[in-house]
Amino acid sequence: MSLHLLIPAAASHAPGCRTTLPNLRLPQLERLLNRLSPSAPDTGPEDSLSPPFERALARHYGLPSGDGHIPWAAWQAGSAAKTDAWATITPCHWQVQADHIVMAPPAALGLDEAESRRILAAMQPFFEEDGIHLHYAEPTRWLARGEMFRKLPTASIDRVLGHNVDEWMPPTAQGGPLRRLQSEMQMLLYTHPVNDARAERGLLPVNSFWVSGSGVLAALPPAVPAPTQPLALLHAAQQEDWTTWASAWQHIDATDCAALLAALDQGQPVQLTLCGARSAQSFHAAPRSLWQKMTSLLGRQRISAVLEQL
Repeated sequence: MSLHLLIPAAASHAPGCRTTLPNLRLPQLERLLNRLSPSAPDTGPEDSLSPPFERALARHYGLPSGDGHIPWAAWQAGSAAKTDAWATITPCHWQVQADHIVMAPPAALGLDEAESRRILAAMQPFFEEDGIHLHYAEPTRWLARGEMFRKLPTASIDRVLGHNVDEWMPPTAQGGPLRRLQSEMQMLLYTHPVNDARAERGLLPVNSFWVSGSGVLAALPPAVPAPTQPLALLHAAQQEDWTTWASAWQHIDATDCAALLAALDQGQPVQLTLCGARSAQSFHAAPRSLWQKMTSLLGRQRISAVLEQL
């Protein structure tokens, strides 16, 4: 298995990122791109339910990568998943805007285990009425088992953050029960003691949940090492903070890219995957054509061209 550096939010089509890209200096990435050969890109629409970095991560782990049907929850359930349908439930905070609702980053809740388990226990009876069984995993990630999730396409939470949640909900015909559950949970949580105590501490209330990672996993794929996956770029891009994003890129270049380059120098098999909002592009150590050797002389311009295509 090659060493794999997988970088989410390596570029964006947002105007602020496009302004930042020409001035970005990434010498280690430049050296890597000059020595690695590209694979065919994975390109899809910007409104795909599963972003390119999740599709690339699913392929790394040997999971199905259909849009909205990457069975992350079943994979995380492991041997307990069997052939049941699973999904990830994220307790979250929905912020009401003038004409739409947006989701705050789950990390902004500062939710601890005790609070999360109390909220789960309060919600569990309502979910069980729809044949859904909740299982605690961590404060902002629960696993849910239920037939409802077998063929239900769901959007990655990273697609939803900062956007109108209604645009990312499952189709009404399939997602009707979930919409009803969300309405019921909003009423339940409005006066829940956990949220009362959180309000006294100036914390955001937990007032809804998001469903993602739905589907079935027929069999667990062989275990493989996790890729190196720096997330600082993703967090900065979600906030559209392009100054922080550029600084994060420079740190990744000086650390993760440098480490991958050192491994390449030592003859180790390596893989680099750059992911944007629409595309993911992987690069491997492989014999290069004369044309690739000639274009490697373009250096930084090639980096810019690669990132702009993501």
